[in-house]
Amino acid sequence: MAILITGGCGYIGSHTCIEMLDAGYDIVVIDNYYNSNPEALKRVKELSGKDFPFYECDIRDADGLRRVFSAHKIDAVIHFAGLKAVGESVAQPLTYFDNNVSGTVVLCGVMAEMGCKRMIFSSSATVYGTGNPSPLKEDMPTGAVTNPYGRTKFMIEGILSDLCTSDPEWSVVLLRYFNPIGAHESGRIGEDPNGIPNNLMPYISQVAIGKLQQLSVFGDDYNTPDGTGVRDYIHVVDLAKGHVCAVDYAIKHTGVEAINLGTGVGYSVLDLVNAFRTVSGVEVPYRIAPRRPGDVDTCYSDPAKAARLLGWKAEKNVEDMCRDSWRWQSQNPQGYK
Repeated sequence: MAILITGGCGYIGSHTCIEMLDAGYDIVVIDNYYNSNPEALKRVKELSGKDFPFYECDIRDADGLRRVFSAHKIDAVIHFAGLKAVGESVAQPLTYFDNNVSGTVVLCGVMAEMGCKRMIFSSSATVYGTGNPSPLKEDMPTGAVTNPYGRTKFMIEGILSDLCTSDPEWSVVLLRYFNPIGAHESGRIGEDPNGIPNNLMPYISQVAIGKLQQLSVFGDDYNTPDGTGVRDYIHVVDLAKGHVCAVDYAIKHTGVEAINLGTGVGYSVLDLVNAFRTVSGVEVPYRIAPRRPGDVDTCYSDPAKAARLLGWKAEKNVEDMCRDSWRWQSQNPQGYK
């Protein structure tokens, strides 16, 4: 049984490759290297001690996808491939709709053509928008998103749900991630953003190592214990293991299920800074900056459905997340370069 992993060279994808291999699955990986590095898969092979096929292929390339499916018996797809920078999506919405939405439509078309009707989709808690109170539950309203990136996730969830309605043979799990951070405990693979990081943890790490001058904390007047925004941070290895459980589930069930992957615990920006300083022994200078439009006070998950349907729960704590992030950054100051 082979599992196709789109975007498998990326941050979450590479960690999921390791966990899928450790769970005994055969994998096939495709990536177009837009926001990833070939070195990540070399290290996956090194860490796992296993080899697997790789194809440089864009998900919008139907003929390229057909060649992959023709060469391998693919039983399910874990679909990570997509653009993910919120700011960039605001500046380039058509690029995001073309890559994320159109690419998924092309992928699903080829899957149906080749008789593969199981997908684990990399969705996001952004689909809940800003109007729902935490903890966020899967039956809450979605769609009141604040940027084109979030809109692509919401649109794709709708497309996949309609697909399952049209054809009861499909099995789709929509995994709604919260805030993945951390790295593999070996320090060999981790988050390697292009340019200035968009996410909090790689920014903290790059300040700690001296690559960036200081962290900007956007707002200190939220209705939270220390005034800074509270989010649900989840270790990327826990997240990757959630995909293994989701594949196991998709093989046994049909229809569509939306499932949160989070810890159910909220930490503030300053909680994360302080935990990082504690485990690393390194100061992280920061300044308070104005709030960003669209940011909410508090956002964290109710992960009960993942426990009930997948038998999954997050196991690593915030200190583990910070310790592994620092190990990755300190051992790889320039990332994979």
